[in-house]
Amino acid sequence: MEKRFDCDEVIQEFEGLTKDAKRVQTETLKTILKENCEAEYLKKWGLHGRTDPETYSSRVPLVTHKDLEPYIQKIADGAPYPVLTGNPITTITLSSGTTQGKPNHTSANTISITITLLNSQIKSSHSSCYIDFYTISYSAFPIKNGKSLSFIYGSKQFKTKGGLTAATATTNVYSSEQYKKTMKAMQTPSCSPDAVVFGTDFHQSLYCHLLCGLIFHEEIQVIFSTFAHSIVHSFRTFELVWEELCNDLRTGVLSTRITVPSVRTAMSKILKPNPELADKIHKKCSGLTEWYGLIPEIFPNTKYIYGIMTGSMEPYLKKLRHYAGGIQLQSADYGSSEGWIGVNINPTLPPEMATFTVLPNIGYFEFLPLSQGQTDFDSDSDSNSNFTSVEPKSVGLTDVKVGEEYEVVVTNFAGLYRYRLEDVVKVTGFHNSTPELKFVCRRNLMLTINIDKNTEKDLQSSVEAAAKLLTAEKLEVVDFTSHVDLLSEPGHYVIFWEVSGEASDELLKECCNRLDLSFVDAGYVSSRKTKAIGALELRVLSKGAFRKILDHYIEQGTVLNQFKTPRCVGAINHGVLQILCDNVVKSYMSTAFD
Repeated sequence: MEKRFDCDEVIQEFEGLTKDAKRVQTETLKTILKENCEAEYLKKWGLHGRTDPETYSSRVPLVTHKDLEPYIQKIADGAPYPVLTGNPITTITLSSGTTQGKPNHTSANTISITITLLNSQIKSSHSSCYIDFYTISYSAFPIKNGKSLSFIYGSKQFKTKGGLTAATATTNVYSSEQYKKTMKAMQTPSCSPDAVVFGTDFHQSLYCHLLCGLIFHEEIQVIFSTFAHSIVHSFRTFELVWEELCNDLRTGVLSTRITVPSVRTAMSKILKPNPELADKIHKKCSGLTEWYGLIPEIFPNTKYIYGIMTGSMEPYLKKLRHYAGGIQLQSADYGSSEGWIGVNINPTLPPEMATFTVLPNIGYFEFLPLSQGQTDFDSDSDSNSNFTSVEPKSVGLTDVKVGEEYEVVVTNFAGLYRYRLEDVVKVTGFHNSTPELKFVCRRNLMLTINIDKNTEKDLQSSVEAAAKLLTAEKLEVVDFTSHVDLLSEPGHYVIFWEVSGEASDELLKECCNRLDLSFVDAGYVSSRKTKAIGALELRVLSKGAFRKILDHYIEQGTVLNQFKTPRCVGAINHGVLQILCDNVVKSYMSTAFD
């Protein structure tokens, strides 16, 4: 008999770890270095068996993915396993690649999969029981004998020259038996069969996810995907195919759009004629006004909607709330393809206010104070290293200061040492002795031409300010990105928008000016006034342009649940830039500084 998930046991473990975070961090680093002491990479830095944080930080340099690529390539080509890690490498993990247009690679082993699932256990139980233990009651998010409508997808797996399996991080997790056992123990198994999750065509898999959700609509208690974007995209798709889905329910015959044999076979086992359900769903959909409250109307027992909703996902929250109609949005944990960092233990807070408590036993963490003024990353750089020759001094997990901003550095069990995540976080407080972090932005996503420095967060704020003007014509920004045009003289910012409908020229000109004025960085404002930076340009895209960008990344191996719209498209990402330029239907130049 499988062991039931013990919420109290996980809470007790979590509290014990966070009460003595400094000791746990020291022991974690010691374990990592001892297990990997024979790795080629560690040997070159002359640690000679030393495992203390001071020696480690002084001798092993800070790195980014570019610095580790030669080592990852050795592993992929079949070199003996002690290259980066002393543990046998089982897979090569691919990141989404949406920042620079190509996926990054990291090594993975069974330890990293275990850590991912342990974190999932701590989050899932803690998000429920934290409320019982500290605030109101365990009944806040009770999940019992339910299912989740999980918009998850496995990517194509391939073999490297050395015989290792390469796939995205989420594919490695979803394909593991540990993941399935964990979800079953937490009573939130996916309503979709594995054949749908690992289907070869994500459009077909998405359609079947939605159909499975309708079949089990009264059992759905959680709606989940890795990113908020994927959930919004899924329900935008539902708006387009809902009548076809109802027809499938009515006849018990799967749409001809589904051509993958394994998917058709799996769906045939659960799809039966149900005219009553089809009529019920059709009536509910027909009664909605602009699809407001779609989720609670169709899935009445949904307790919460779960996914990463911070950072670049925040622009999708307005639309997600429109679909949610009051259902709790719960921001997922803080992690990346390179590893997990912290958990959201205050799930009742709005995603915009989410903070993440660092787990001191899943890696060794350092933080680079931004006040030191180290050189910013250049995401389009072709140099071998994109950090300064004079390394900034890091501080330990328990030495960070509340109110300060830092860049996160992680050392994990899978062979990443002093790895710069390029994430900017702000310390908002402490839980016991471990810090609570608020994600601010990606450090390497920067709009800059002259002395201006505008981050992803600055771009997001500017778009939000300008998008408010669209409400006058009952329109919204479907998605957005940016580009720095250095071919013009002087260079200028280009903002790409896809709008939900046809906006008047007068309104879009006003939006363009508002975008320009909403970049309040002193360097940008002064450069605009002196004409060192040209007028901001707003380019409006044709309907479906960002779907084309999504398809572009899918063709390159990205999976939908790991996709993030790139917020700053550099010249190096020429494929996406070409799609954007080919789909421009209108263009406006700001007159705000004339």
